[in-house]
Amino acid sequence: MITVHHLNNSRSQRILWMLEELGVDYQVKHYQRDAETQQAPKELFEIHALGKSPVITDDAPKTAITVAESGAIIEYLAQAYGKDMIPRKNTAAYRQYIYWLHFSEGSLMPQLLLKLIFDKIKTAPMPFFIRPIAKGIANKVLGNYVLPNVKNNMDFIEDHLSENDWFAGDKMTGADIQMSFPLEASMARTKMDDYPHTKAYVEKIHTLETYQKALEVGGPYDYA
Repeated sequence: MITVHHLNNSRSQRILWMLEELGVDYQVKHYQRDAETQQAPKELFEIHALGKSPVITDDAPKTAITVAESGAIIEYLAQAYGKDMIPRKNTAAYRQYIYWLHFSEGSLMPQLLLKLIFDKIKTAPMPFFIRPIAKGIANKVLGNYVLPNVKNNMDFIEDHLSENDWFAGDKMTGADIQMSFPLEASMARTKMDDYPHTKAYVEKIHTLETYQKALEVGGPYDYA
């Protein structure tokens, strides 16, 4: 039996969707963020040394295993329980699959996280005489580095989705599962008028029965 150690409003929501797509039996152990710090609870350190979610444990193999990191989990589940979620190797679709699987957390999420951090700096409580300096530094970093990179990434995704229904090939793969979270986060924090194909893509996956079932299992999720 697979156990998903699920943190509310986190990347682990897409793992629930992956499992619903695969039709694999699983159970969920719920964890709640600290209401003040928004950090994961200490109990997750008992599952994995980094104390973060998503993490899964799988008792099906002869020796039970623990897998962390969204991309690694998606790869493991696809290989173990549903190879149709991976395009055939040595094809253009497979190369796209590998690319987007890594792009999600390697290129897109770091820029979105930086945007979130510097936006919060501008509104964080601080002495009044420091606020103009902090706000000026945040705006400088956002304007010169973060926002141009966010735009470049989003333009790149929009261009790809303008010509493709899915991220890798002509059907859904694990790459689509992996890309879902940063695109949902983008829609929550970025004006999407310039990205109609990306917006339509996210709206499409939100209508899927498997996605809706995962929401029921996972509980409240701010990005859907």
